[in-house]
Amino acid sequence: MSESPPSMLQMTALNPEYNADPHTLLDDLRGRCPVLPDAASGSLMLSRYDDVRTMVSDRTLWRDPLKADESAVMQRRFLEGYDPSVPRTSTTSILMLDDPDHARVRTPLAQALYARVAKCRPQVERIIDGALDAVAGEAEFDLIDRFCVPVPIDVIAEILGVDPERLVEFRSWSEGVIQSLNPFRTPAQTEAMTTASESLTAYFTQAIIERRANPRDDLISDMTRLQADGVDLSDDELRINLGALLVGGNLTTTDLIGNGVRLLLTHPDQLAAFKAAPERVNALVEEILRYEPPVDITARLASRDMDVGGCPLKAGQAMTLWLRAANRDPAMFEDPHRFDFTRKHRPHVAFGGGAHICIGAPLARLEAQVALVRLFERFPALRLARPDEPPVWRTLPFFRGLERLDVAV
Repeated sequence: MSESPPSMLQMTALNPEYNADPHTLLDDLRGRCPVLPDAASGSLMLSRYDDVRTMVSDRTLWRDPLKADESAVMQRRFLEGYDPSVPRTSTTSILMLDDPDHARVRTPLAQALYARVAKCRPQVERIIDGALDAVAGEAEFDLIDRFCVPVPIDVIAEILGVDPERLVEFRSWSEGVIQSLNPFRTPAQTEAMTTASESLTAYFTQAIIERRANPRDDLISDMTRLQADGVDLSDDELRINLGALLVGGNLTTTDLIGNGVRLLLTHPDQLAAFKAAPERVNALVEEILRYEPPVDITARLASRDMDVGGCPLKAGQAMTLWLRAANRDPAMFEDPHRFDFTRKHRPHVAFGGGAHICIGAPLARLEAQVALVRLFERFPALRLARPDEPPVWRTLPFFRGLERLDVAV
């Protein structure tokens, strides 16, 4: 155990120790300094469940890095390229907007998206069955590449109304634009991010024009109809947030499904319980989200002078909220390092909370529920192809997912 508590720079997937097992460091942080000022990030790090839950649920806090104090170095990295002459809502998505613009943009988008999700189960089942058909007959394959990556992209693309021939491009753009959420990205990653972002912008610009002239049965058409009906939403705002839906929902849902399959394959008692009662898949997905969530952190800014866990904050100072640490807090979850979907349900914070709770959560849950049931129905003998090899986790900071998952049937 180190003499000083771990810093933000130690707790990213770029650190091999954290990448292999985040909870060695997170347990140390939560146990010794659950409210810790971190000089490297310029933020107050919170890791107890109660503190994290309180802050993510506080709708008075800010999210926009533009309001961050100069000391909030990590938050202010998201302002690279900021142009004060351009409206804020034309440069960033609802992920980093505050009210009133956040509510104005998010409300119609969420209503339209949730209406689509409520009736898209047949589409999700068809896409998942198609992905499973594609690997049928193969003795061994990489589940991430062949199943976990394409399914979420194909689902959100169909909801948006993306032409099937553009799916390969969308997968590439999604990987590039996700770097916008990486404050430690390299110049090469920034260049790839910019190229992908420009491609997405061009695509959605044209798609909005086309749907306005010739509506289809898809989310883009839904949104242009709302604009025509008087909803206060510019084309820039629509385009940016459609792109955010595509990017934010793909990688994280890929990781939710991939992490879940690996957990089942490495916990045979849980796999047996799931096979015996597949109708309990909802509880299984919630335990996966608690135990091995795709996202490490979220952030908030103090909107006023306030006290957090005994630590004073000035307006504009940043907080880093450790969702992963909160989800294994023994004060909230009995035996938190045990993966057990039969445990008494208590709400996790994998999707954040409050005004900024993940807008794609209902769709991610649906995809994971259908994917896990269909996968083990189709391949009941599914197993790790090389069970003695350690997992290879990606090194994207603040996200947790597998580079590959080789399975045998």
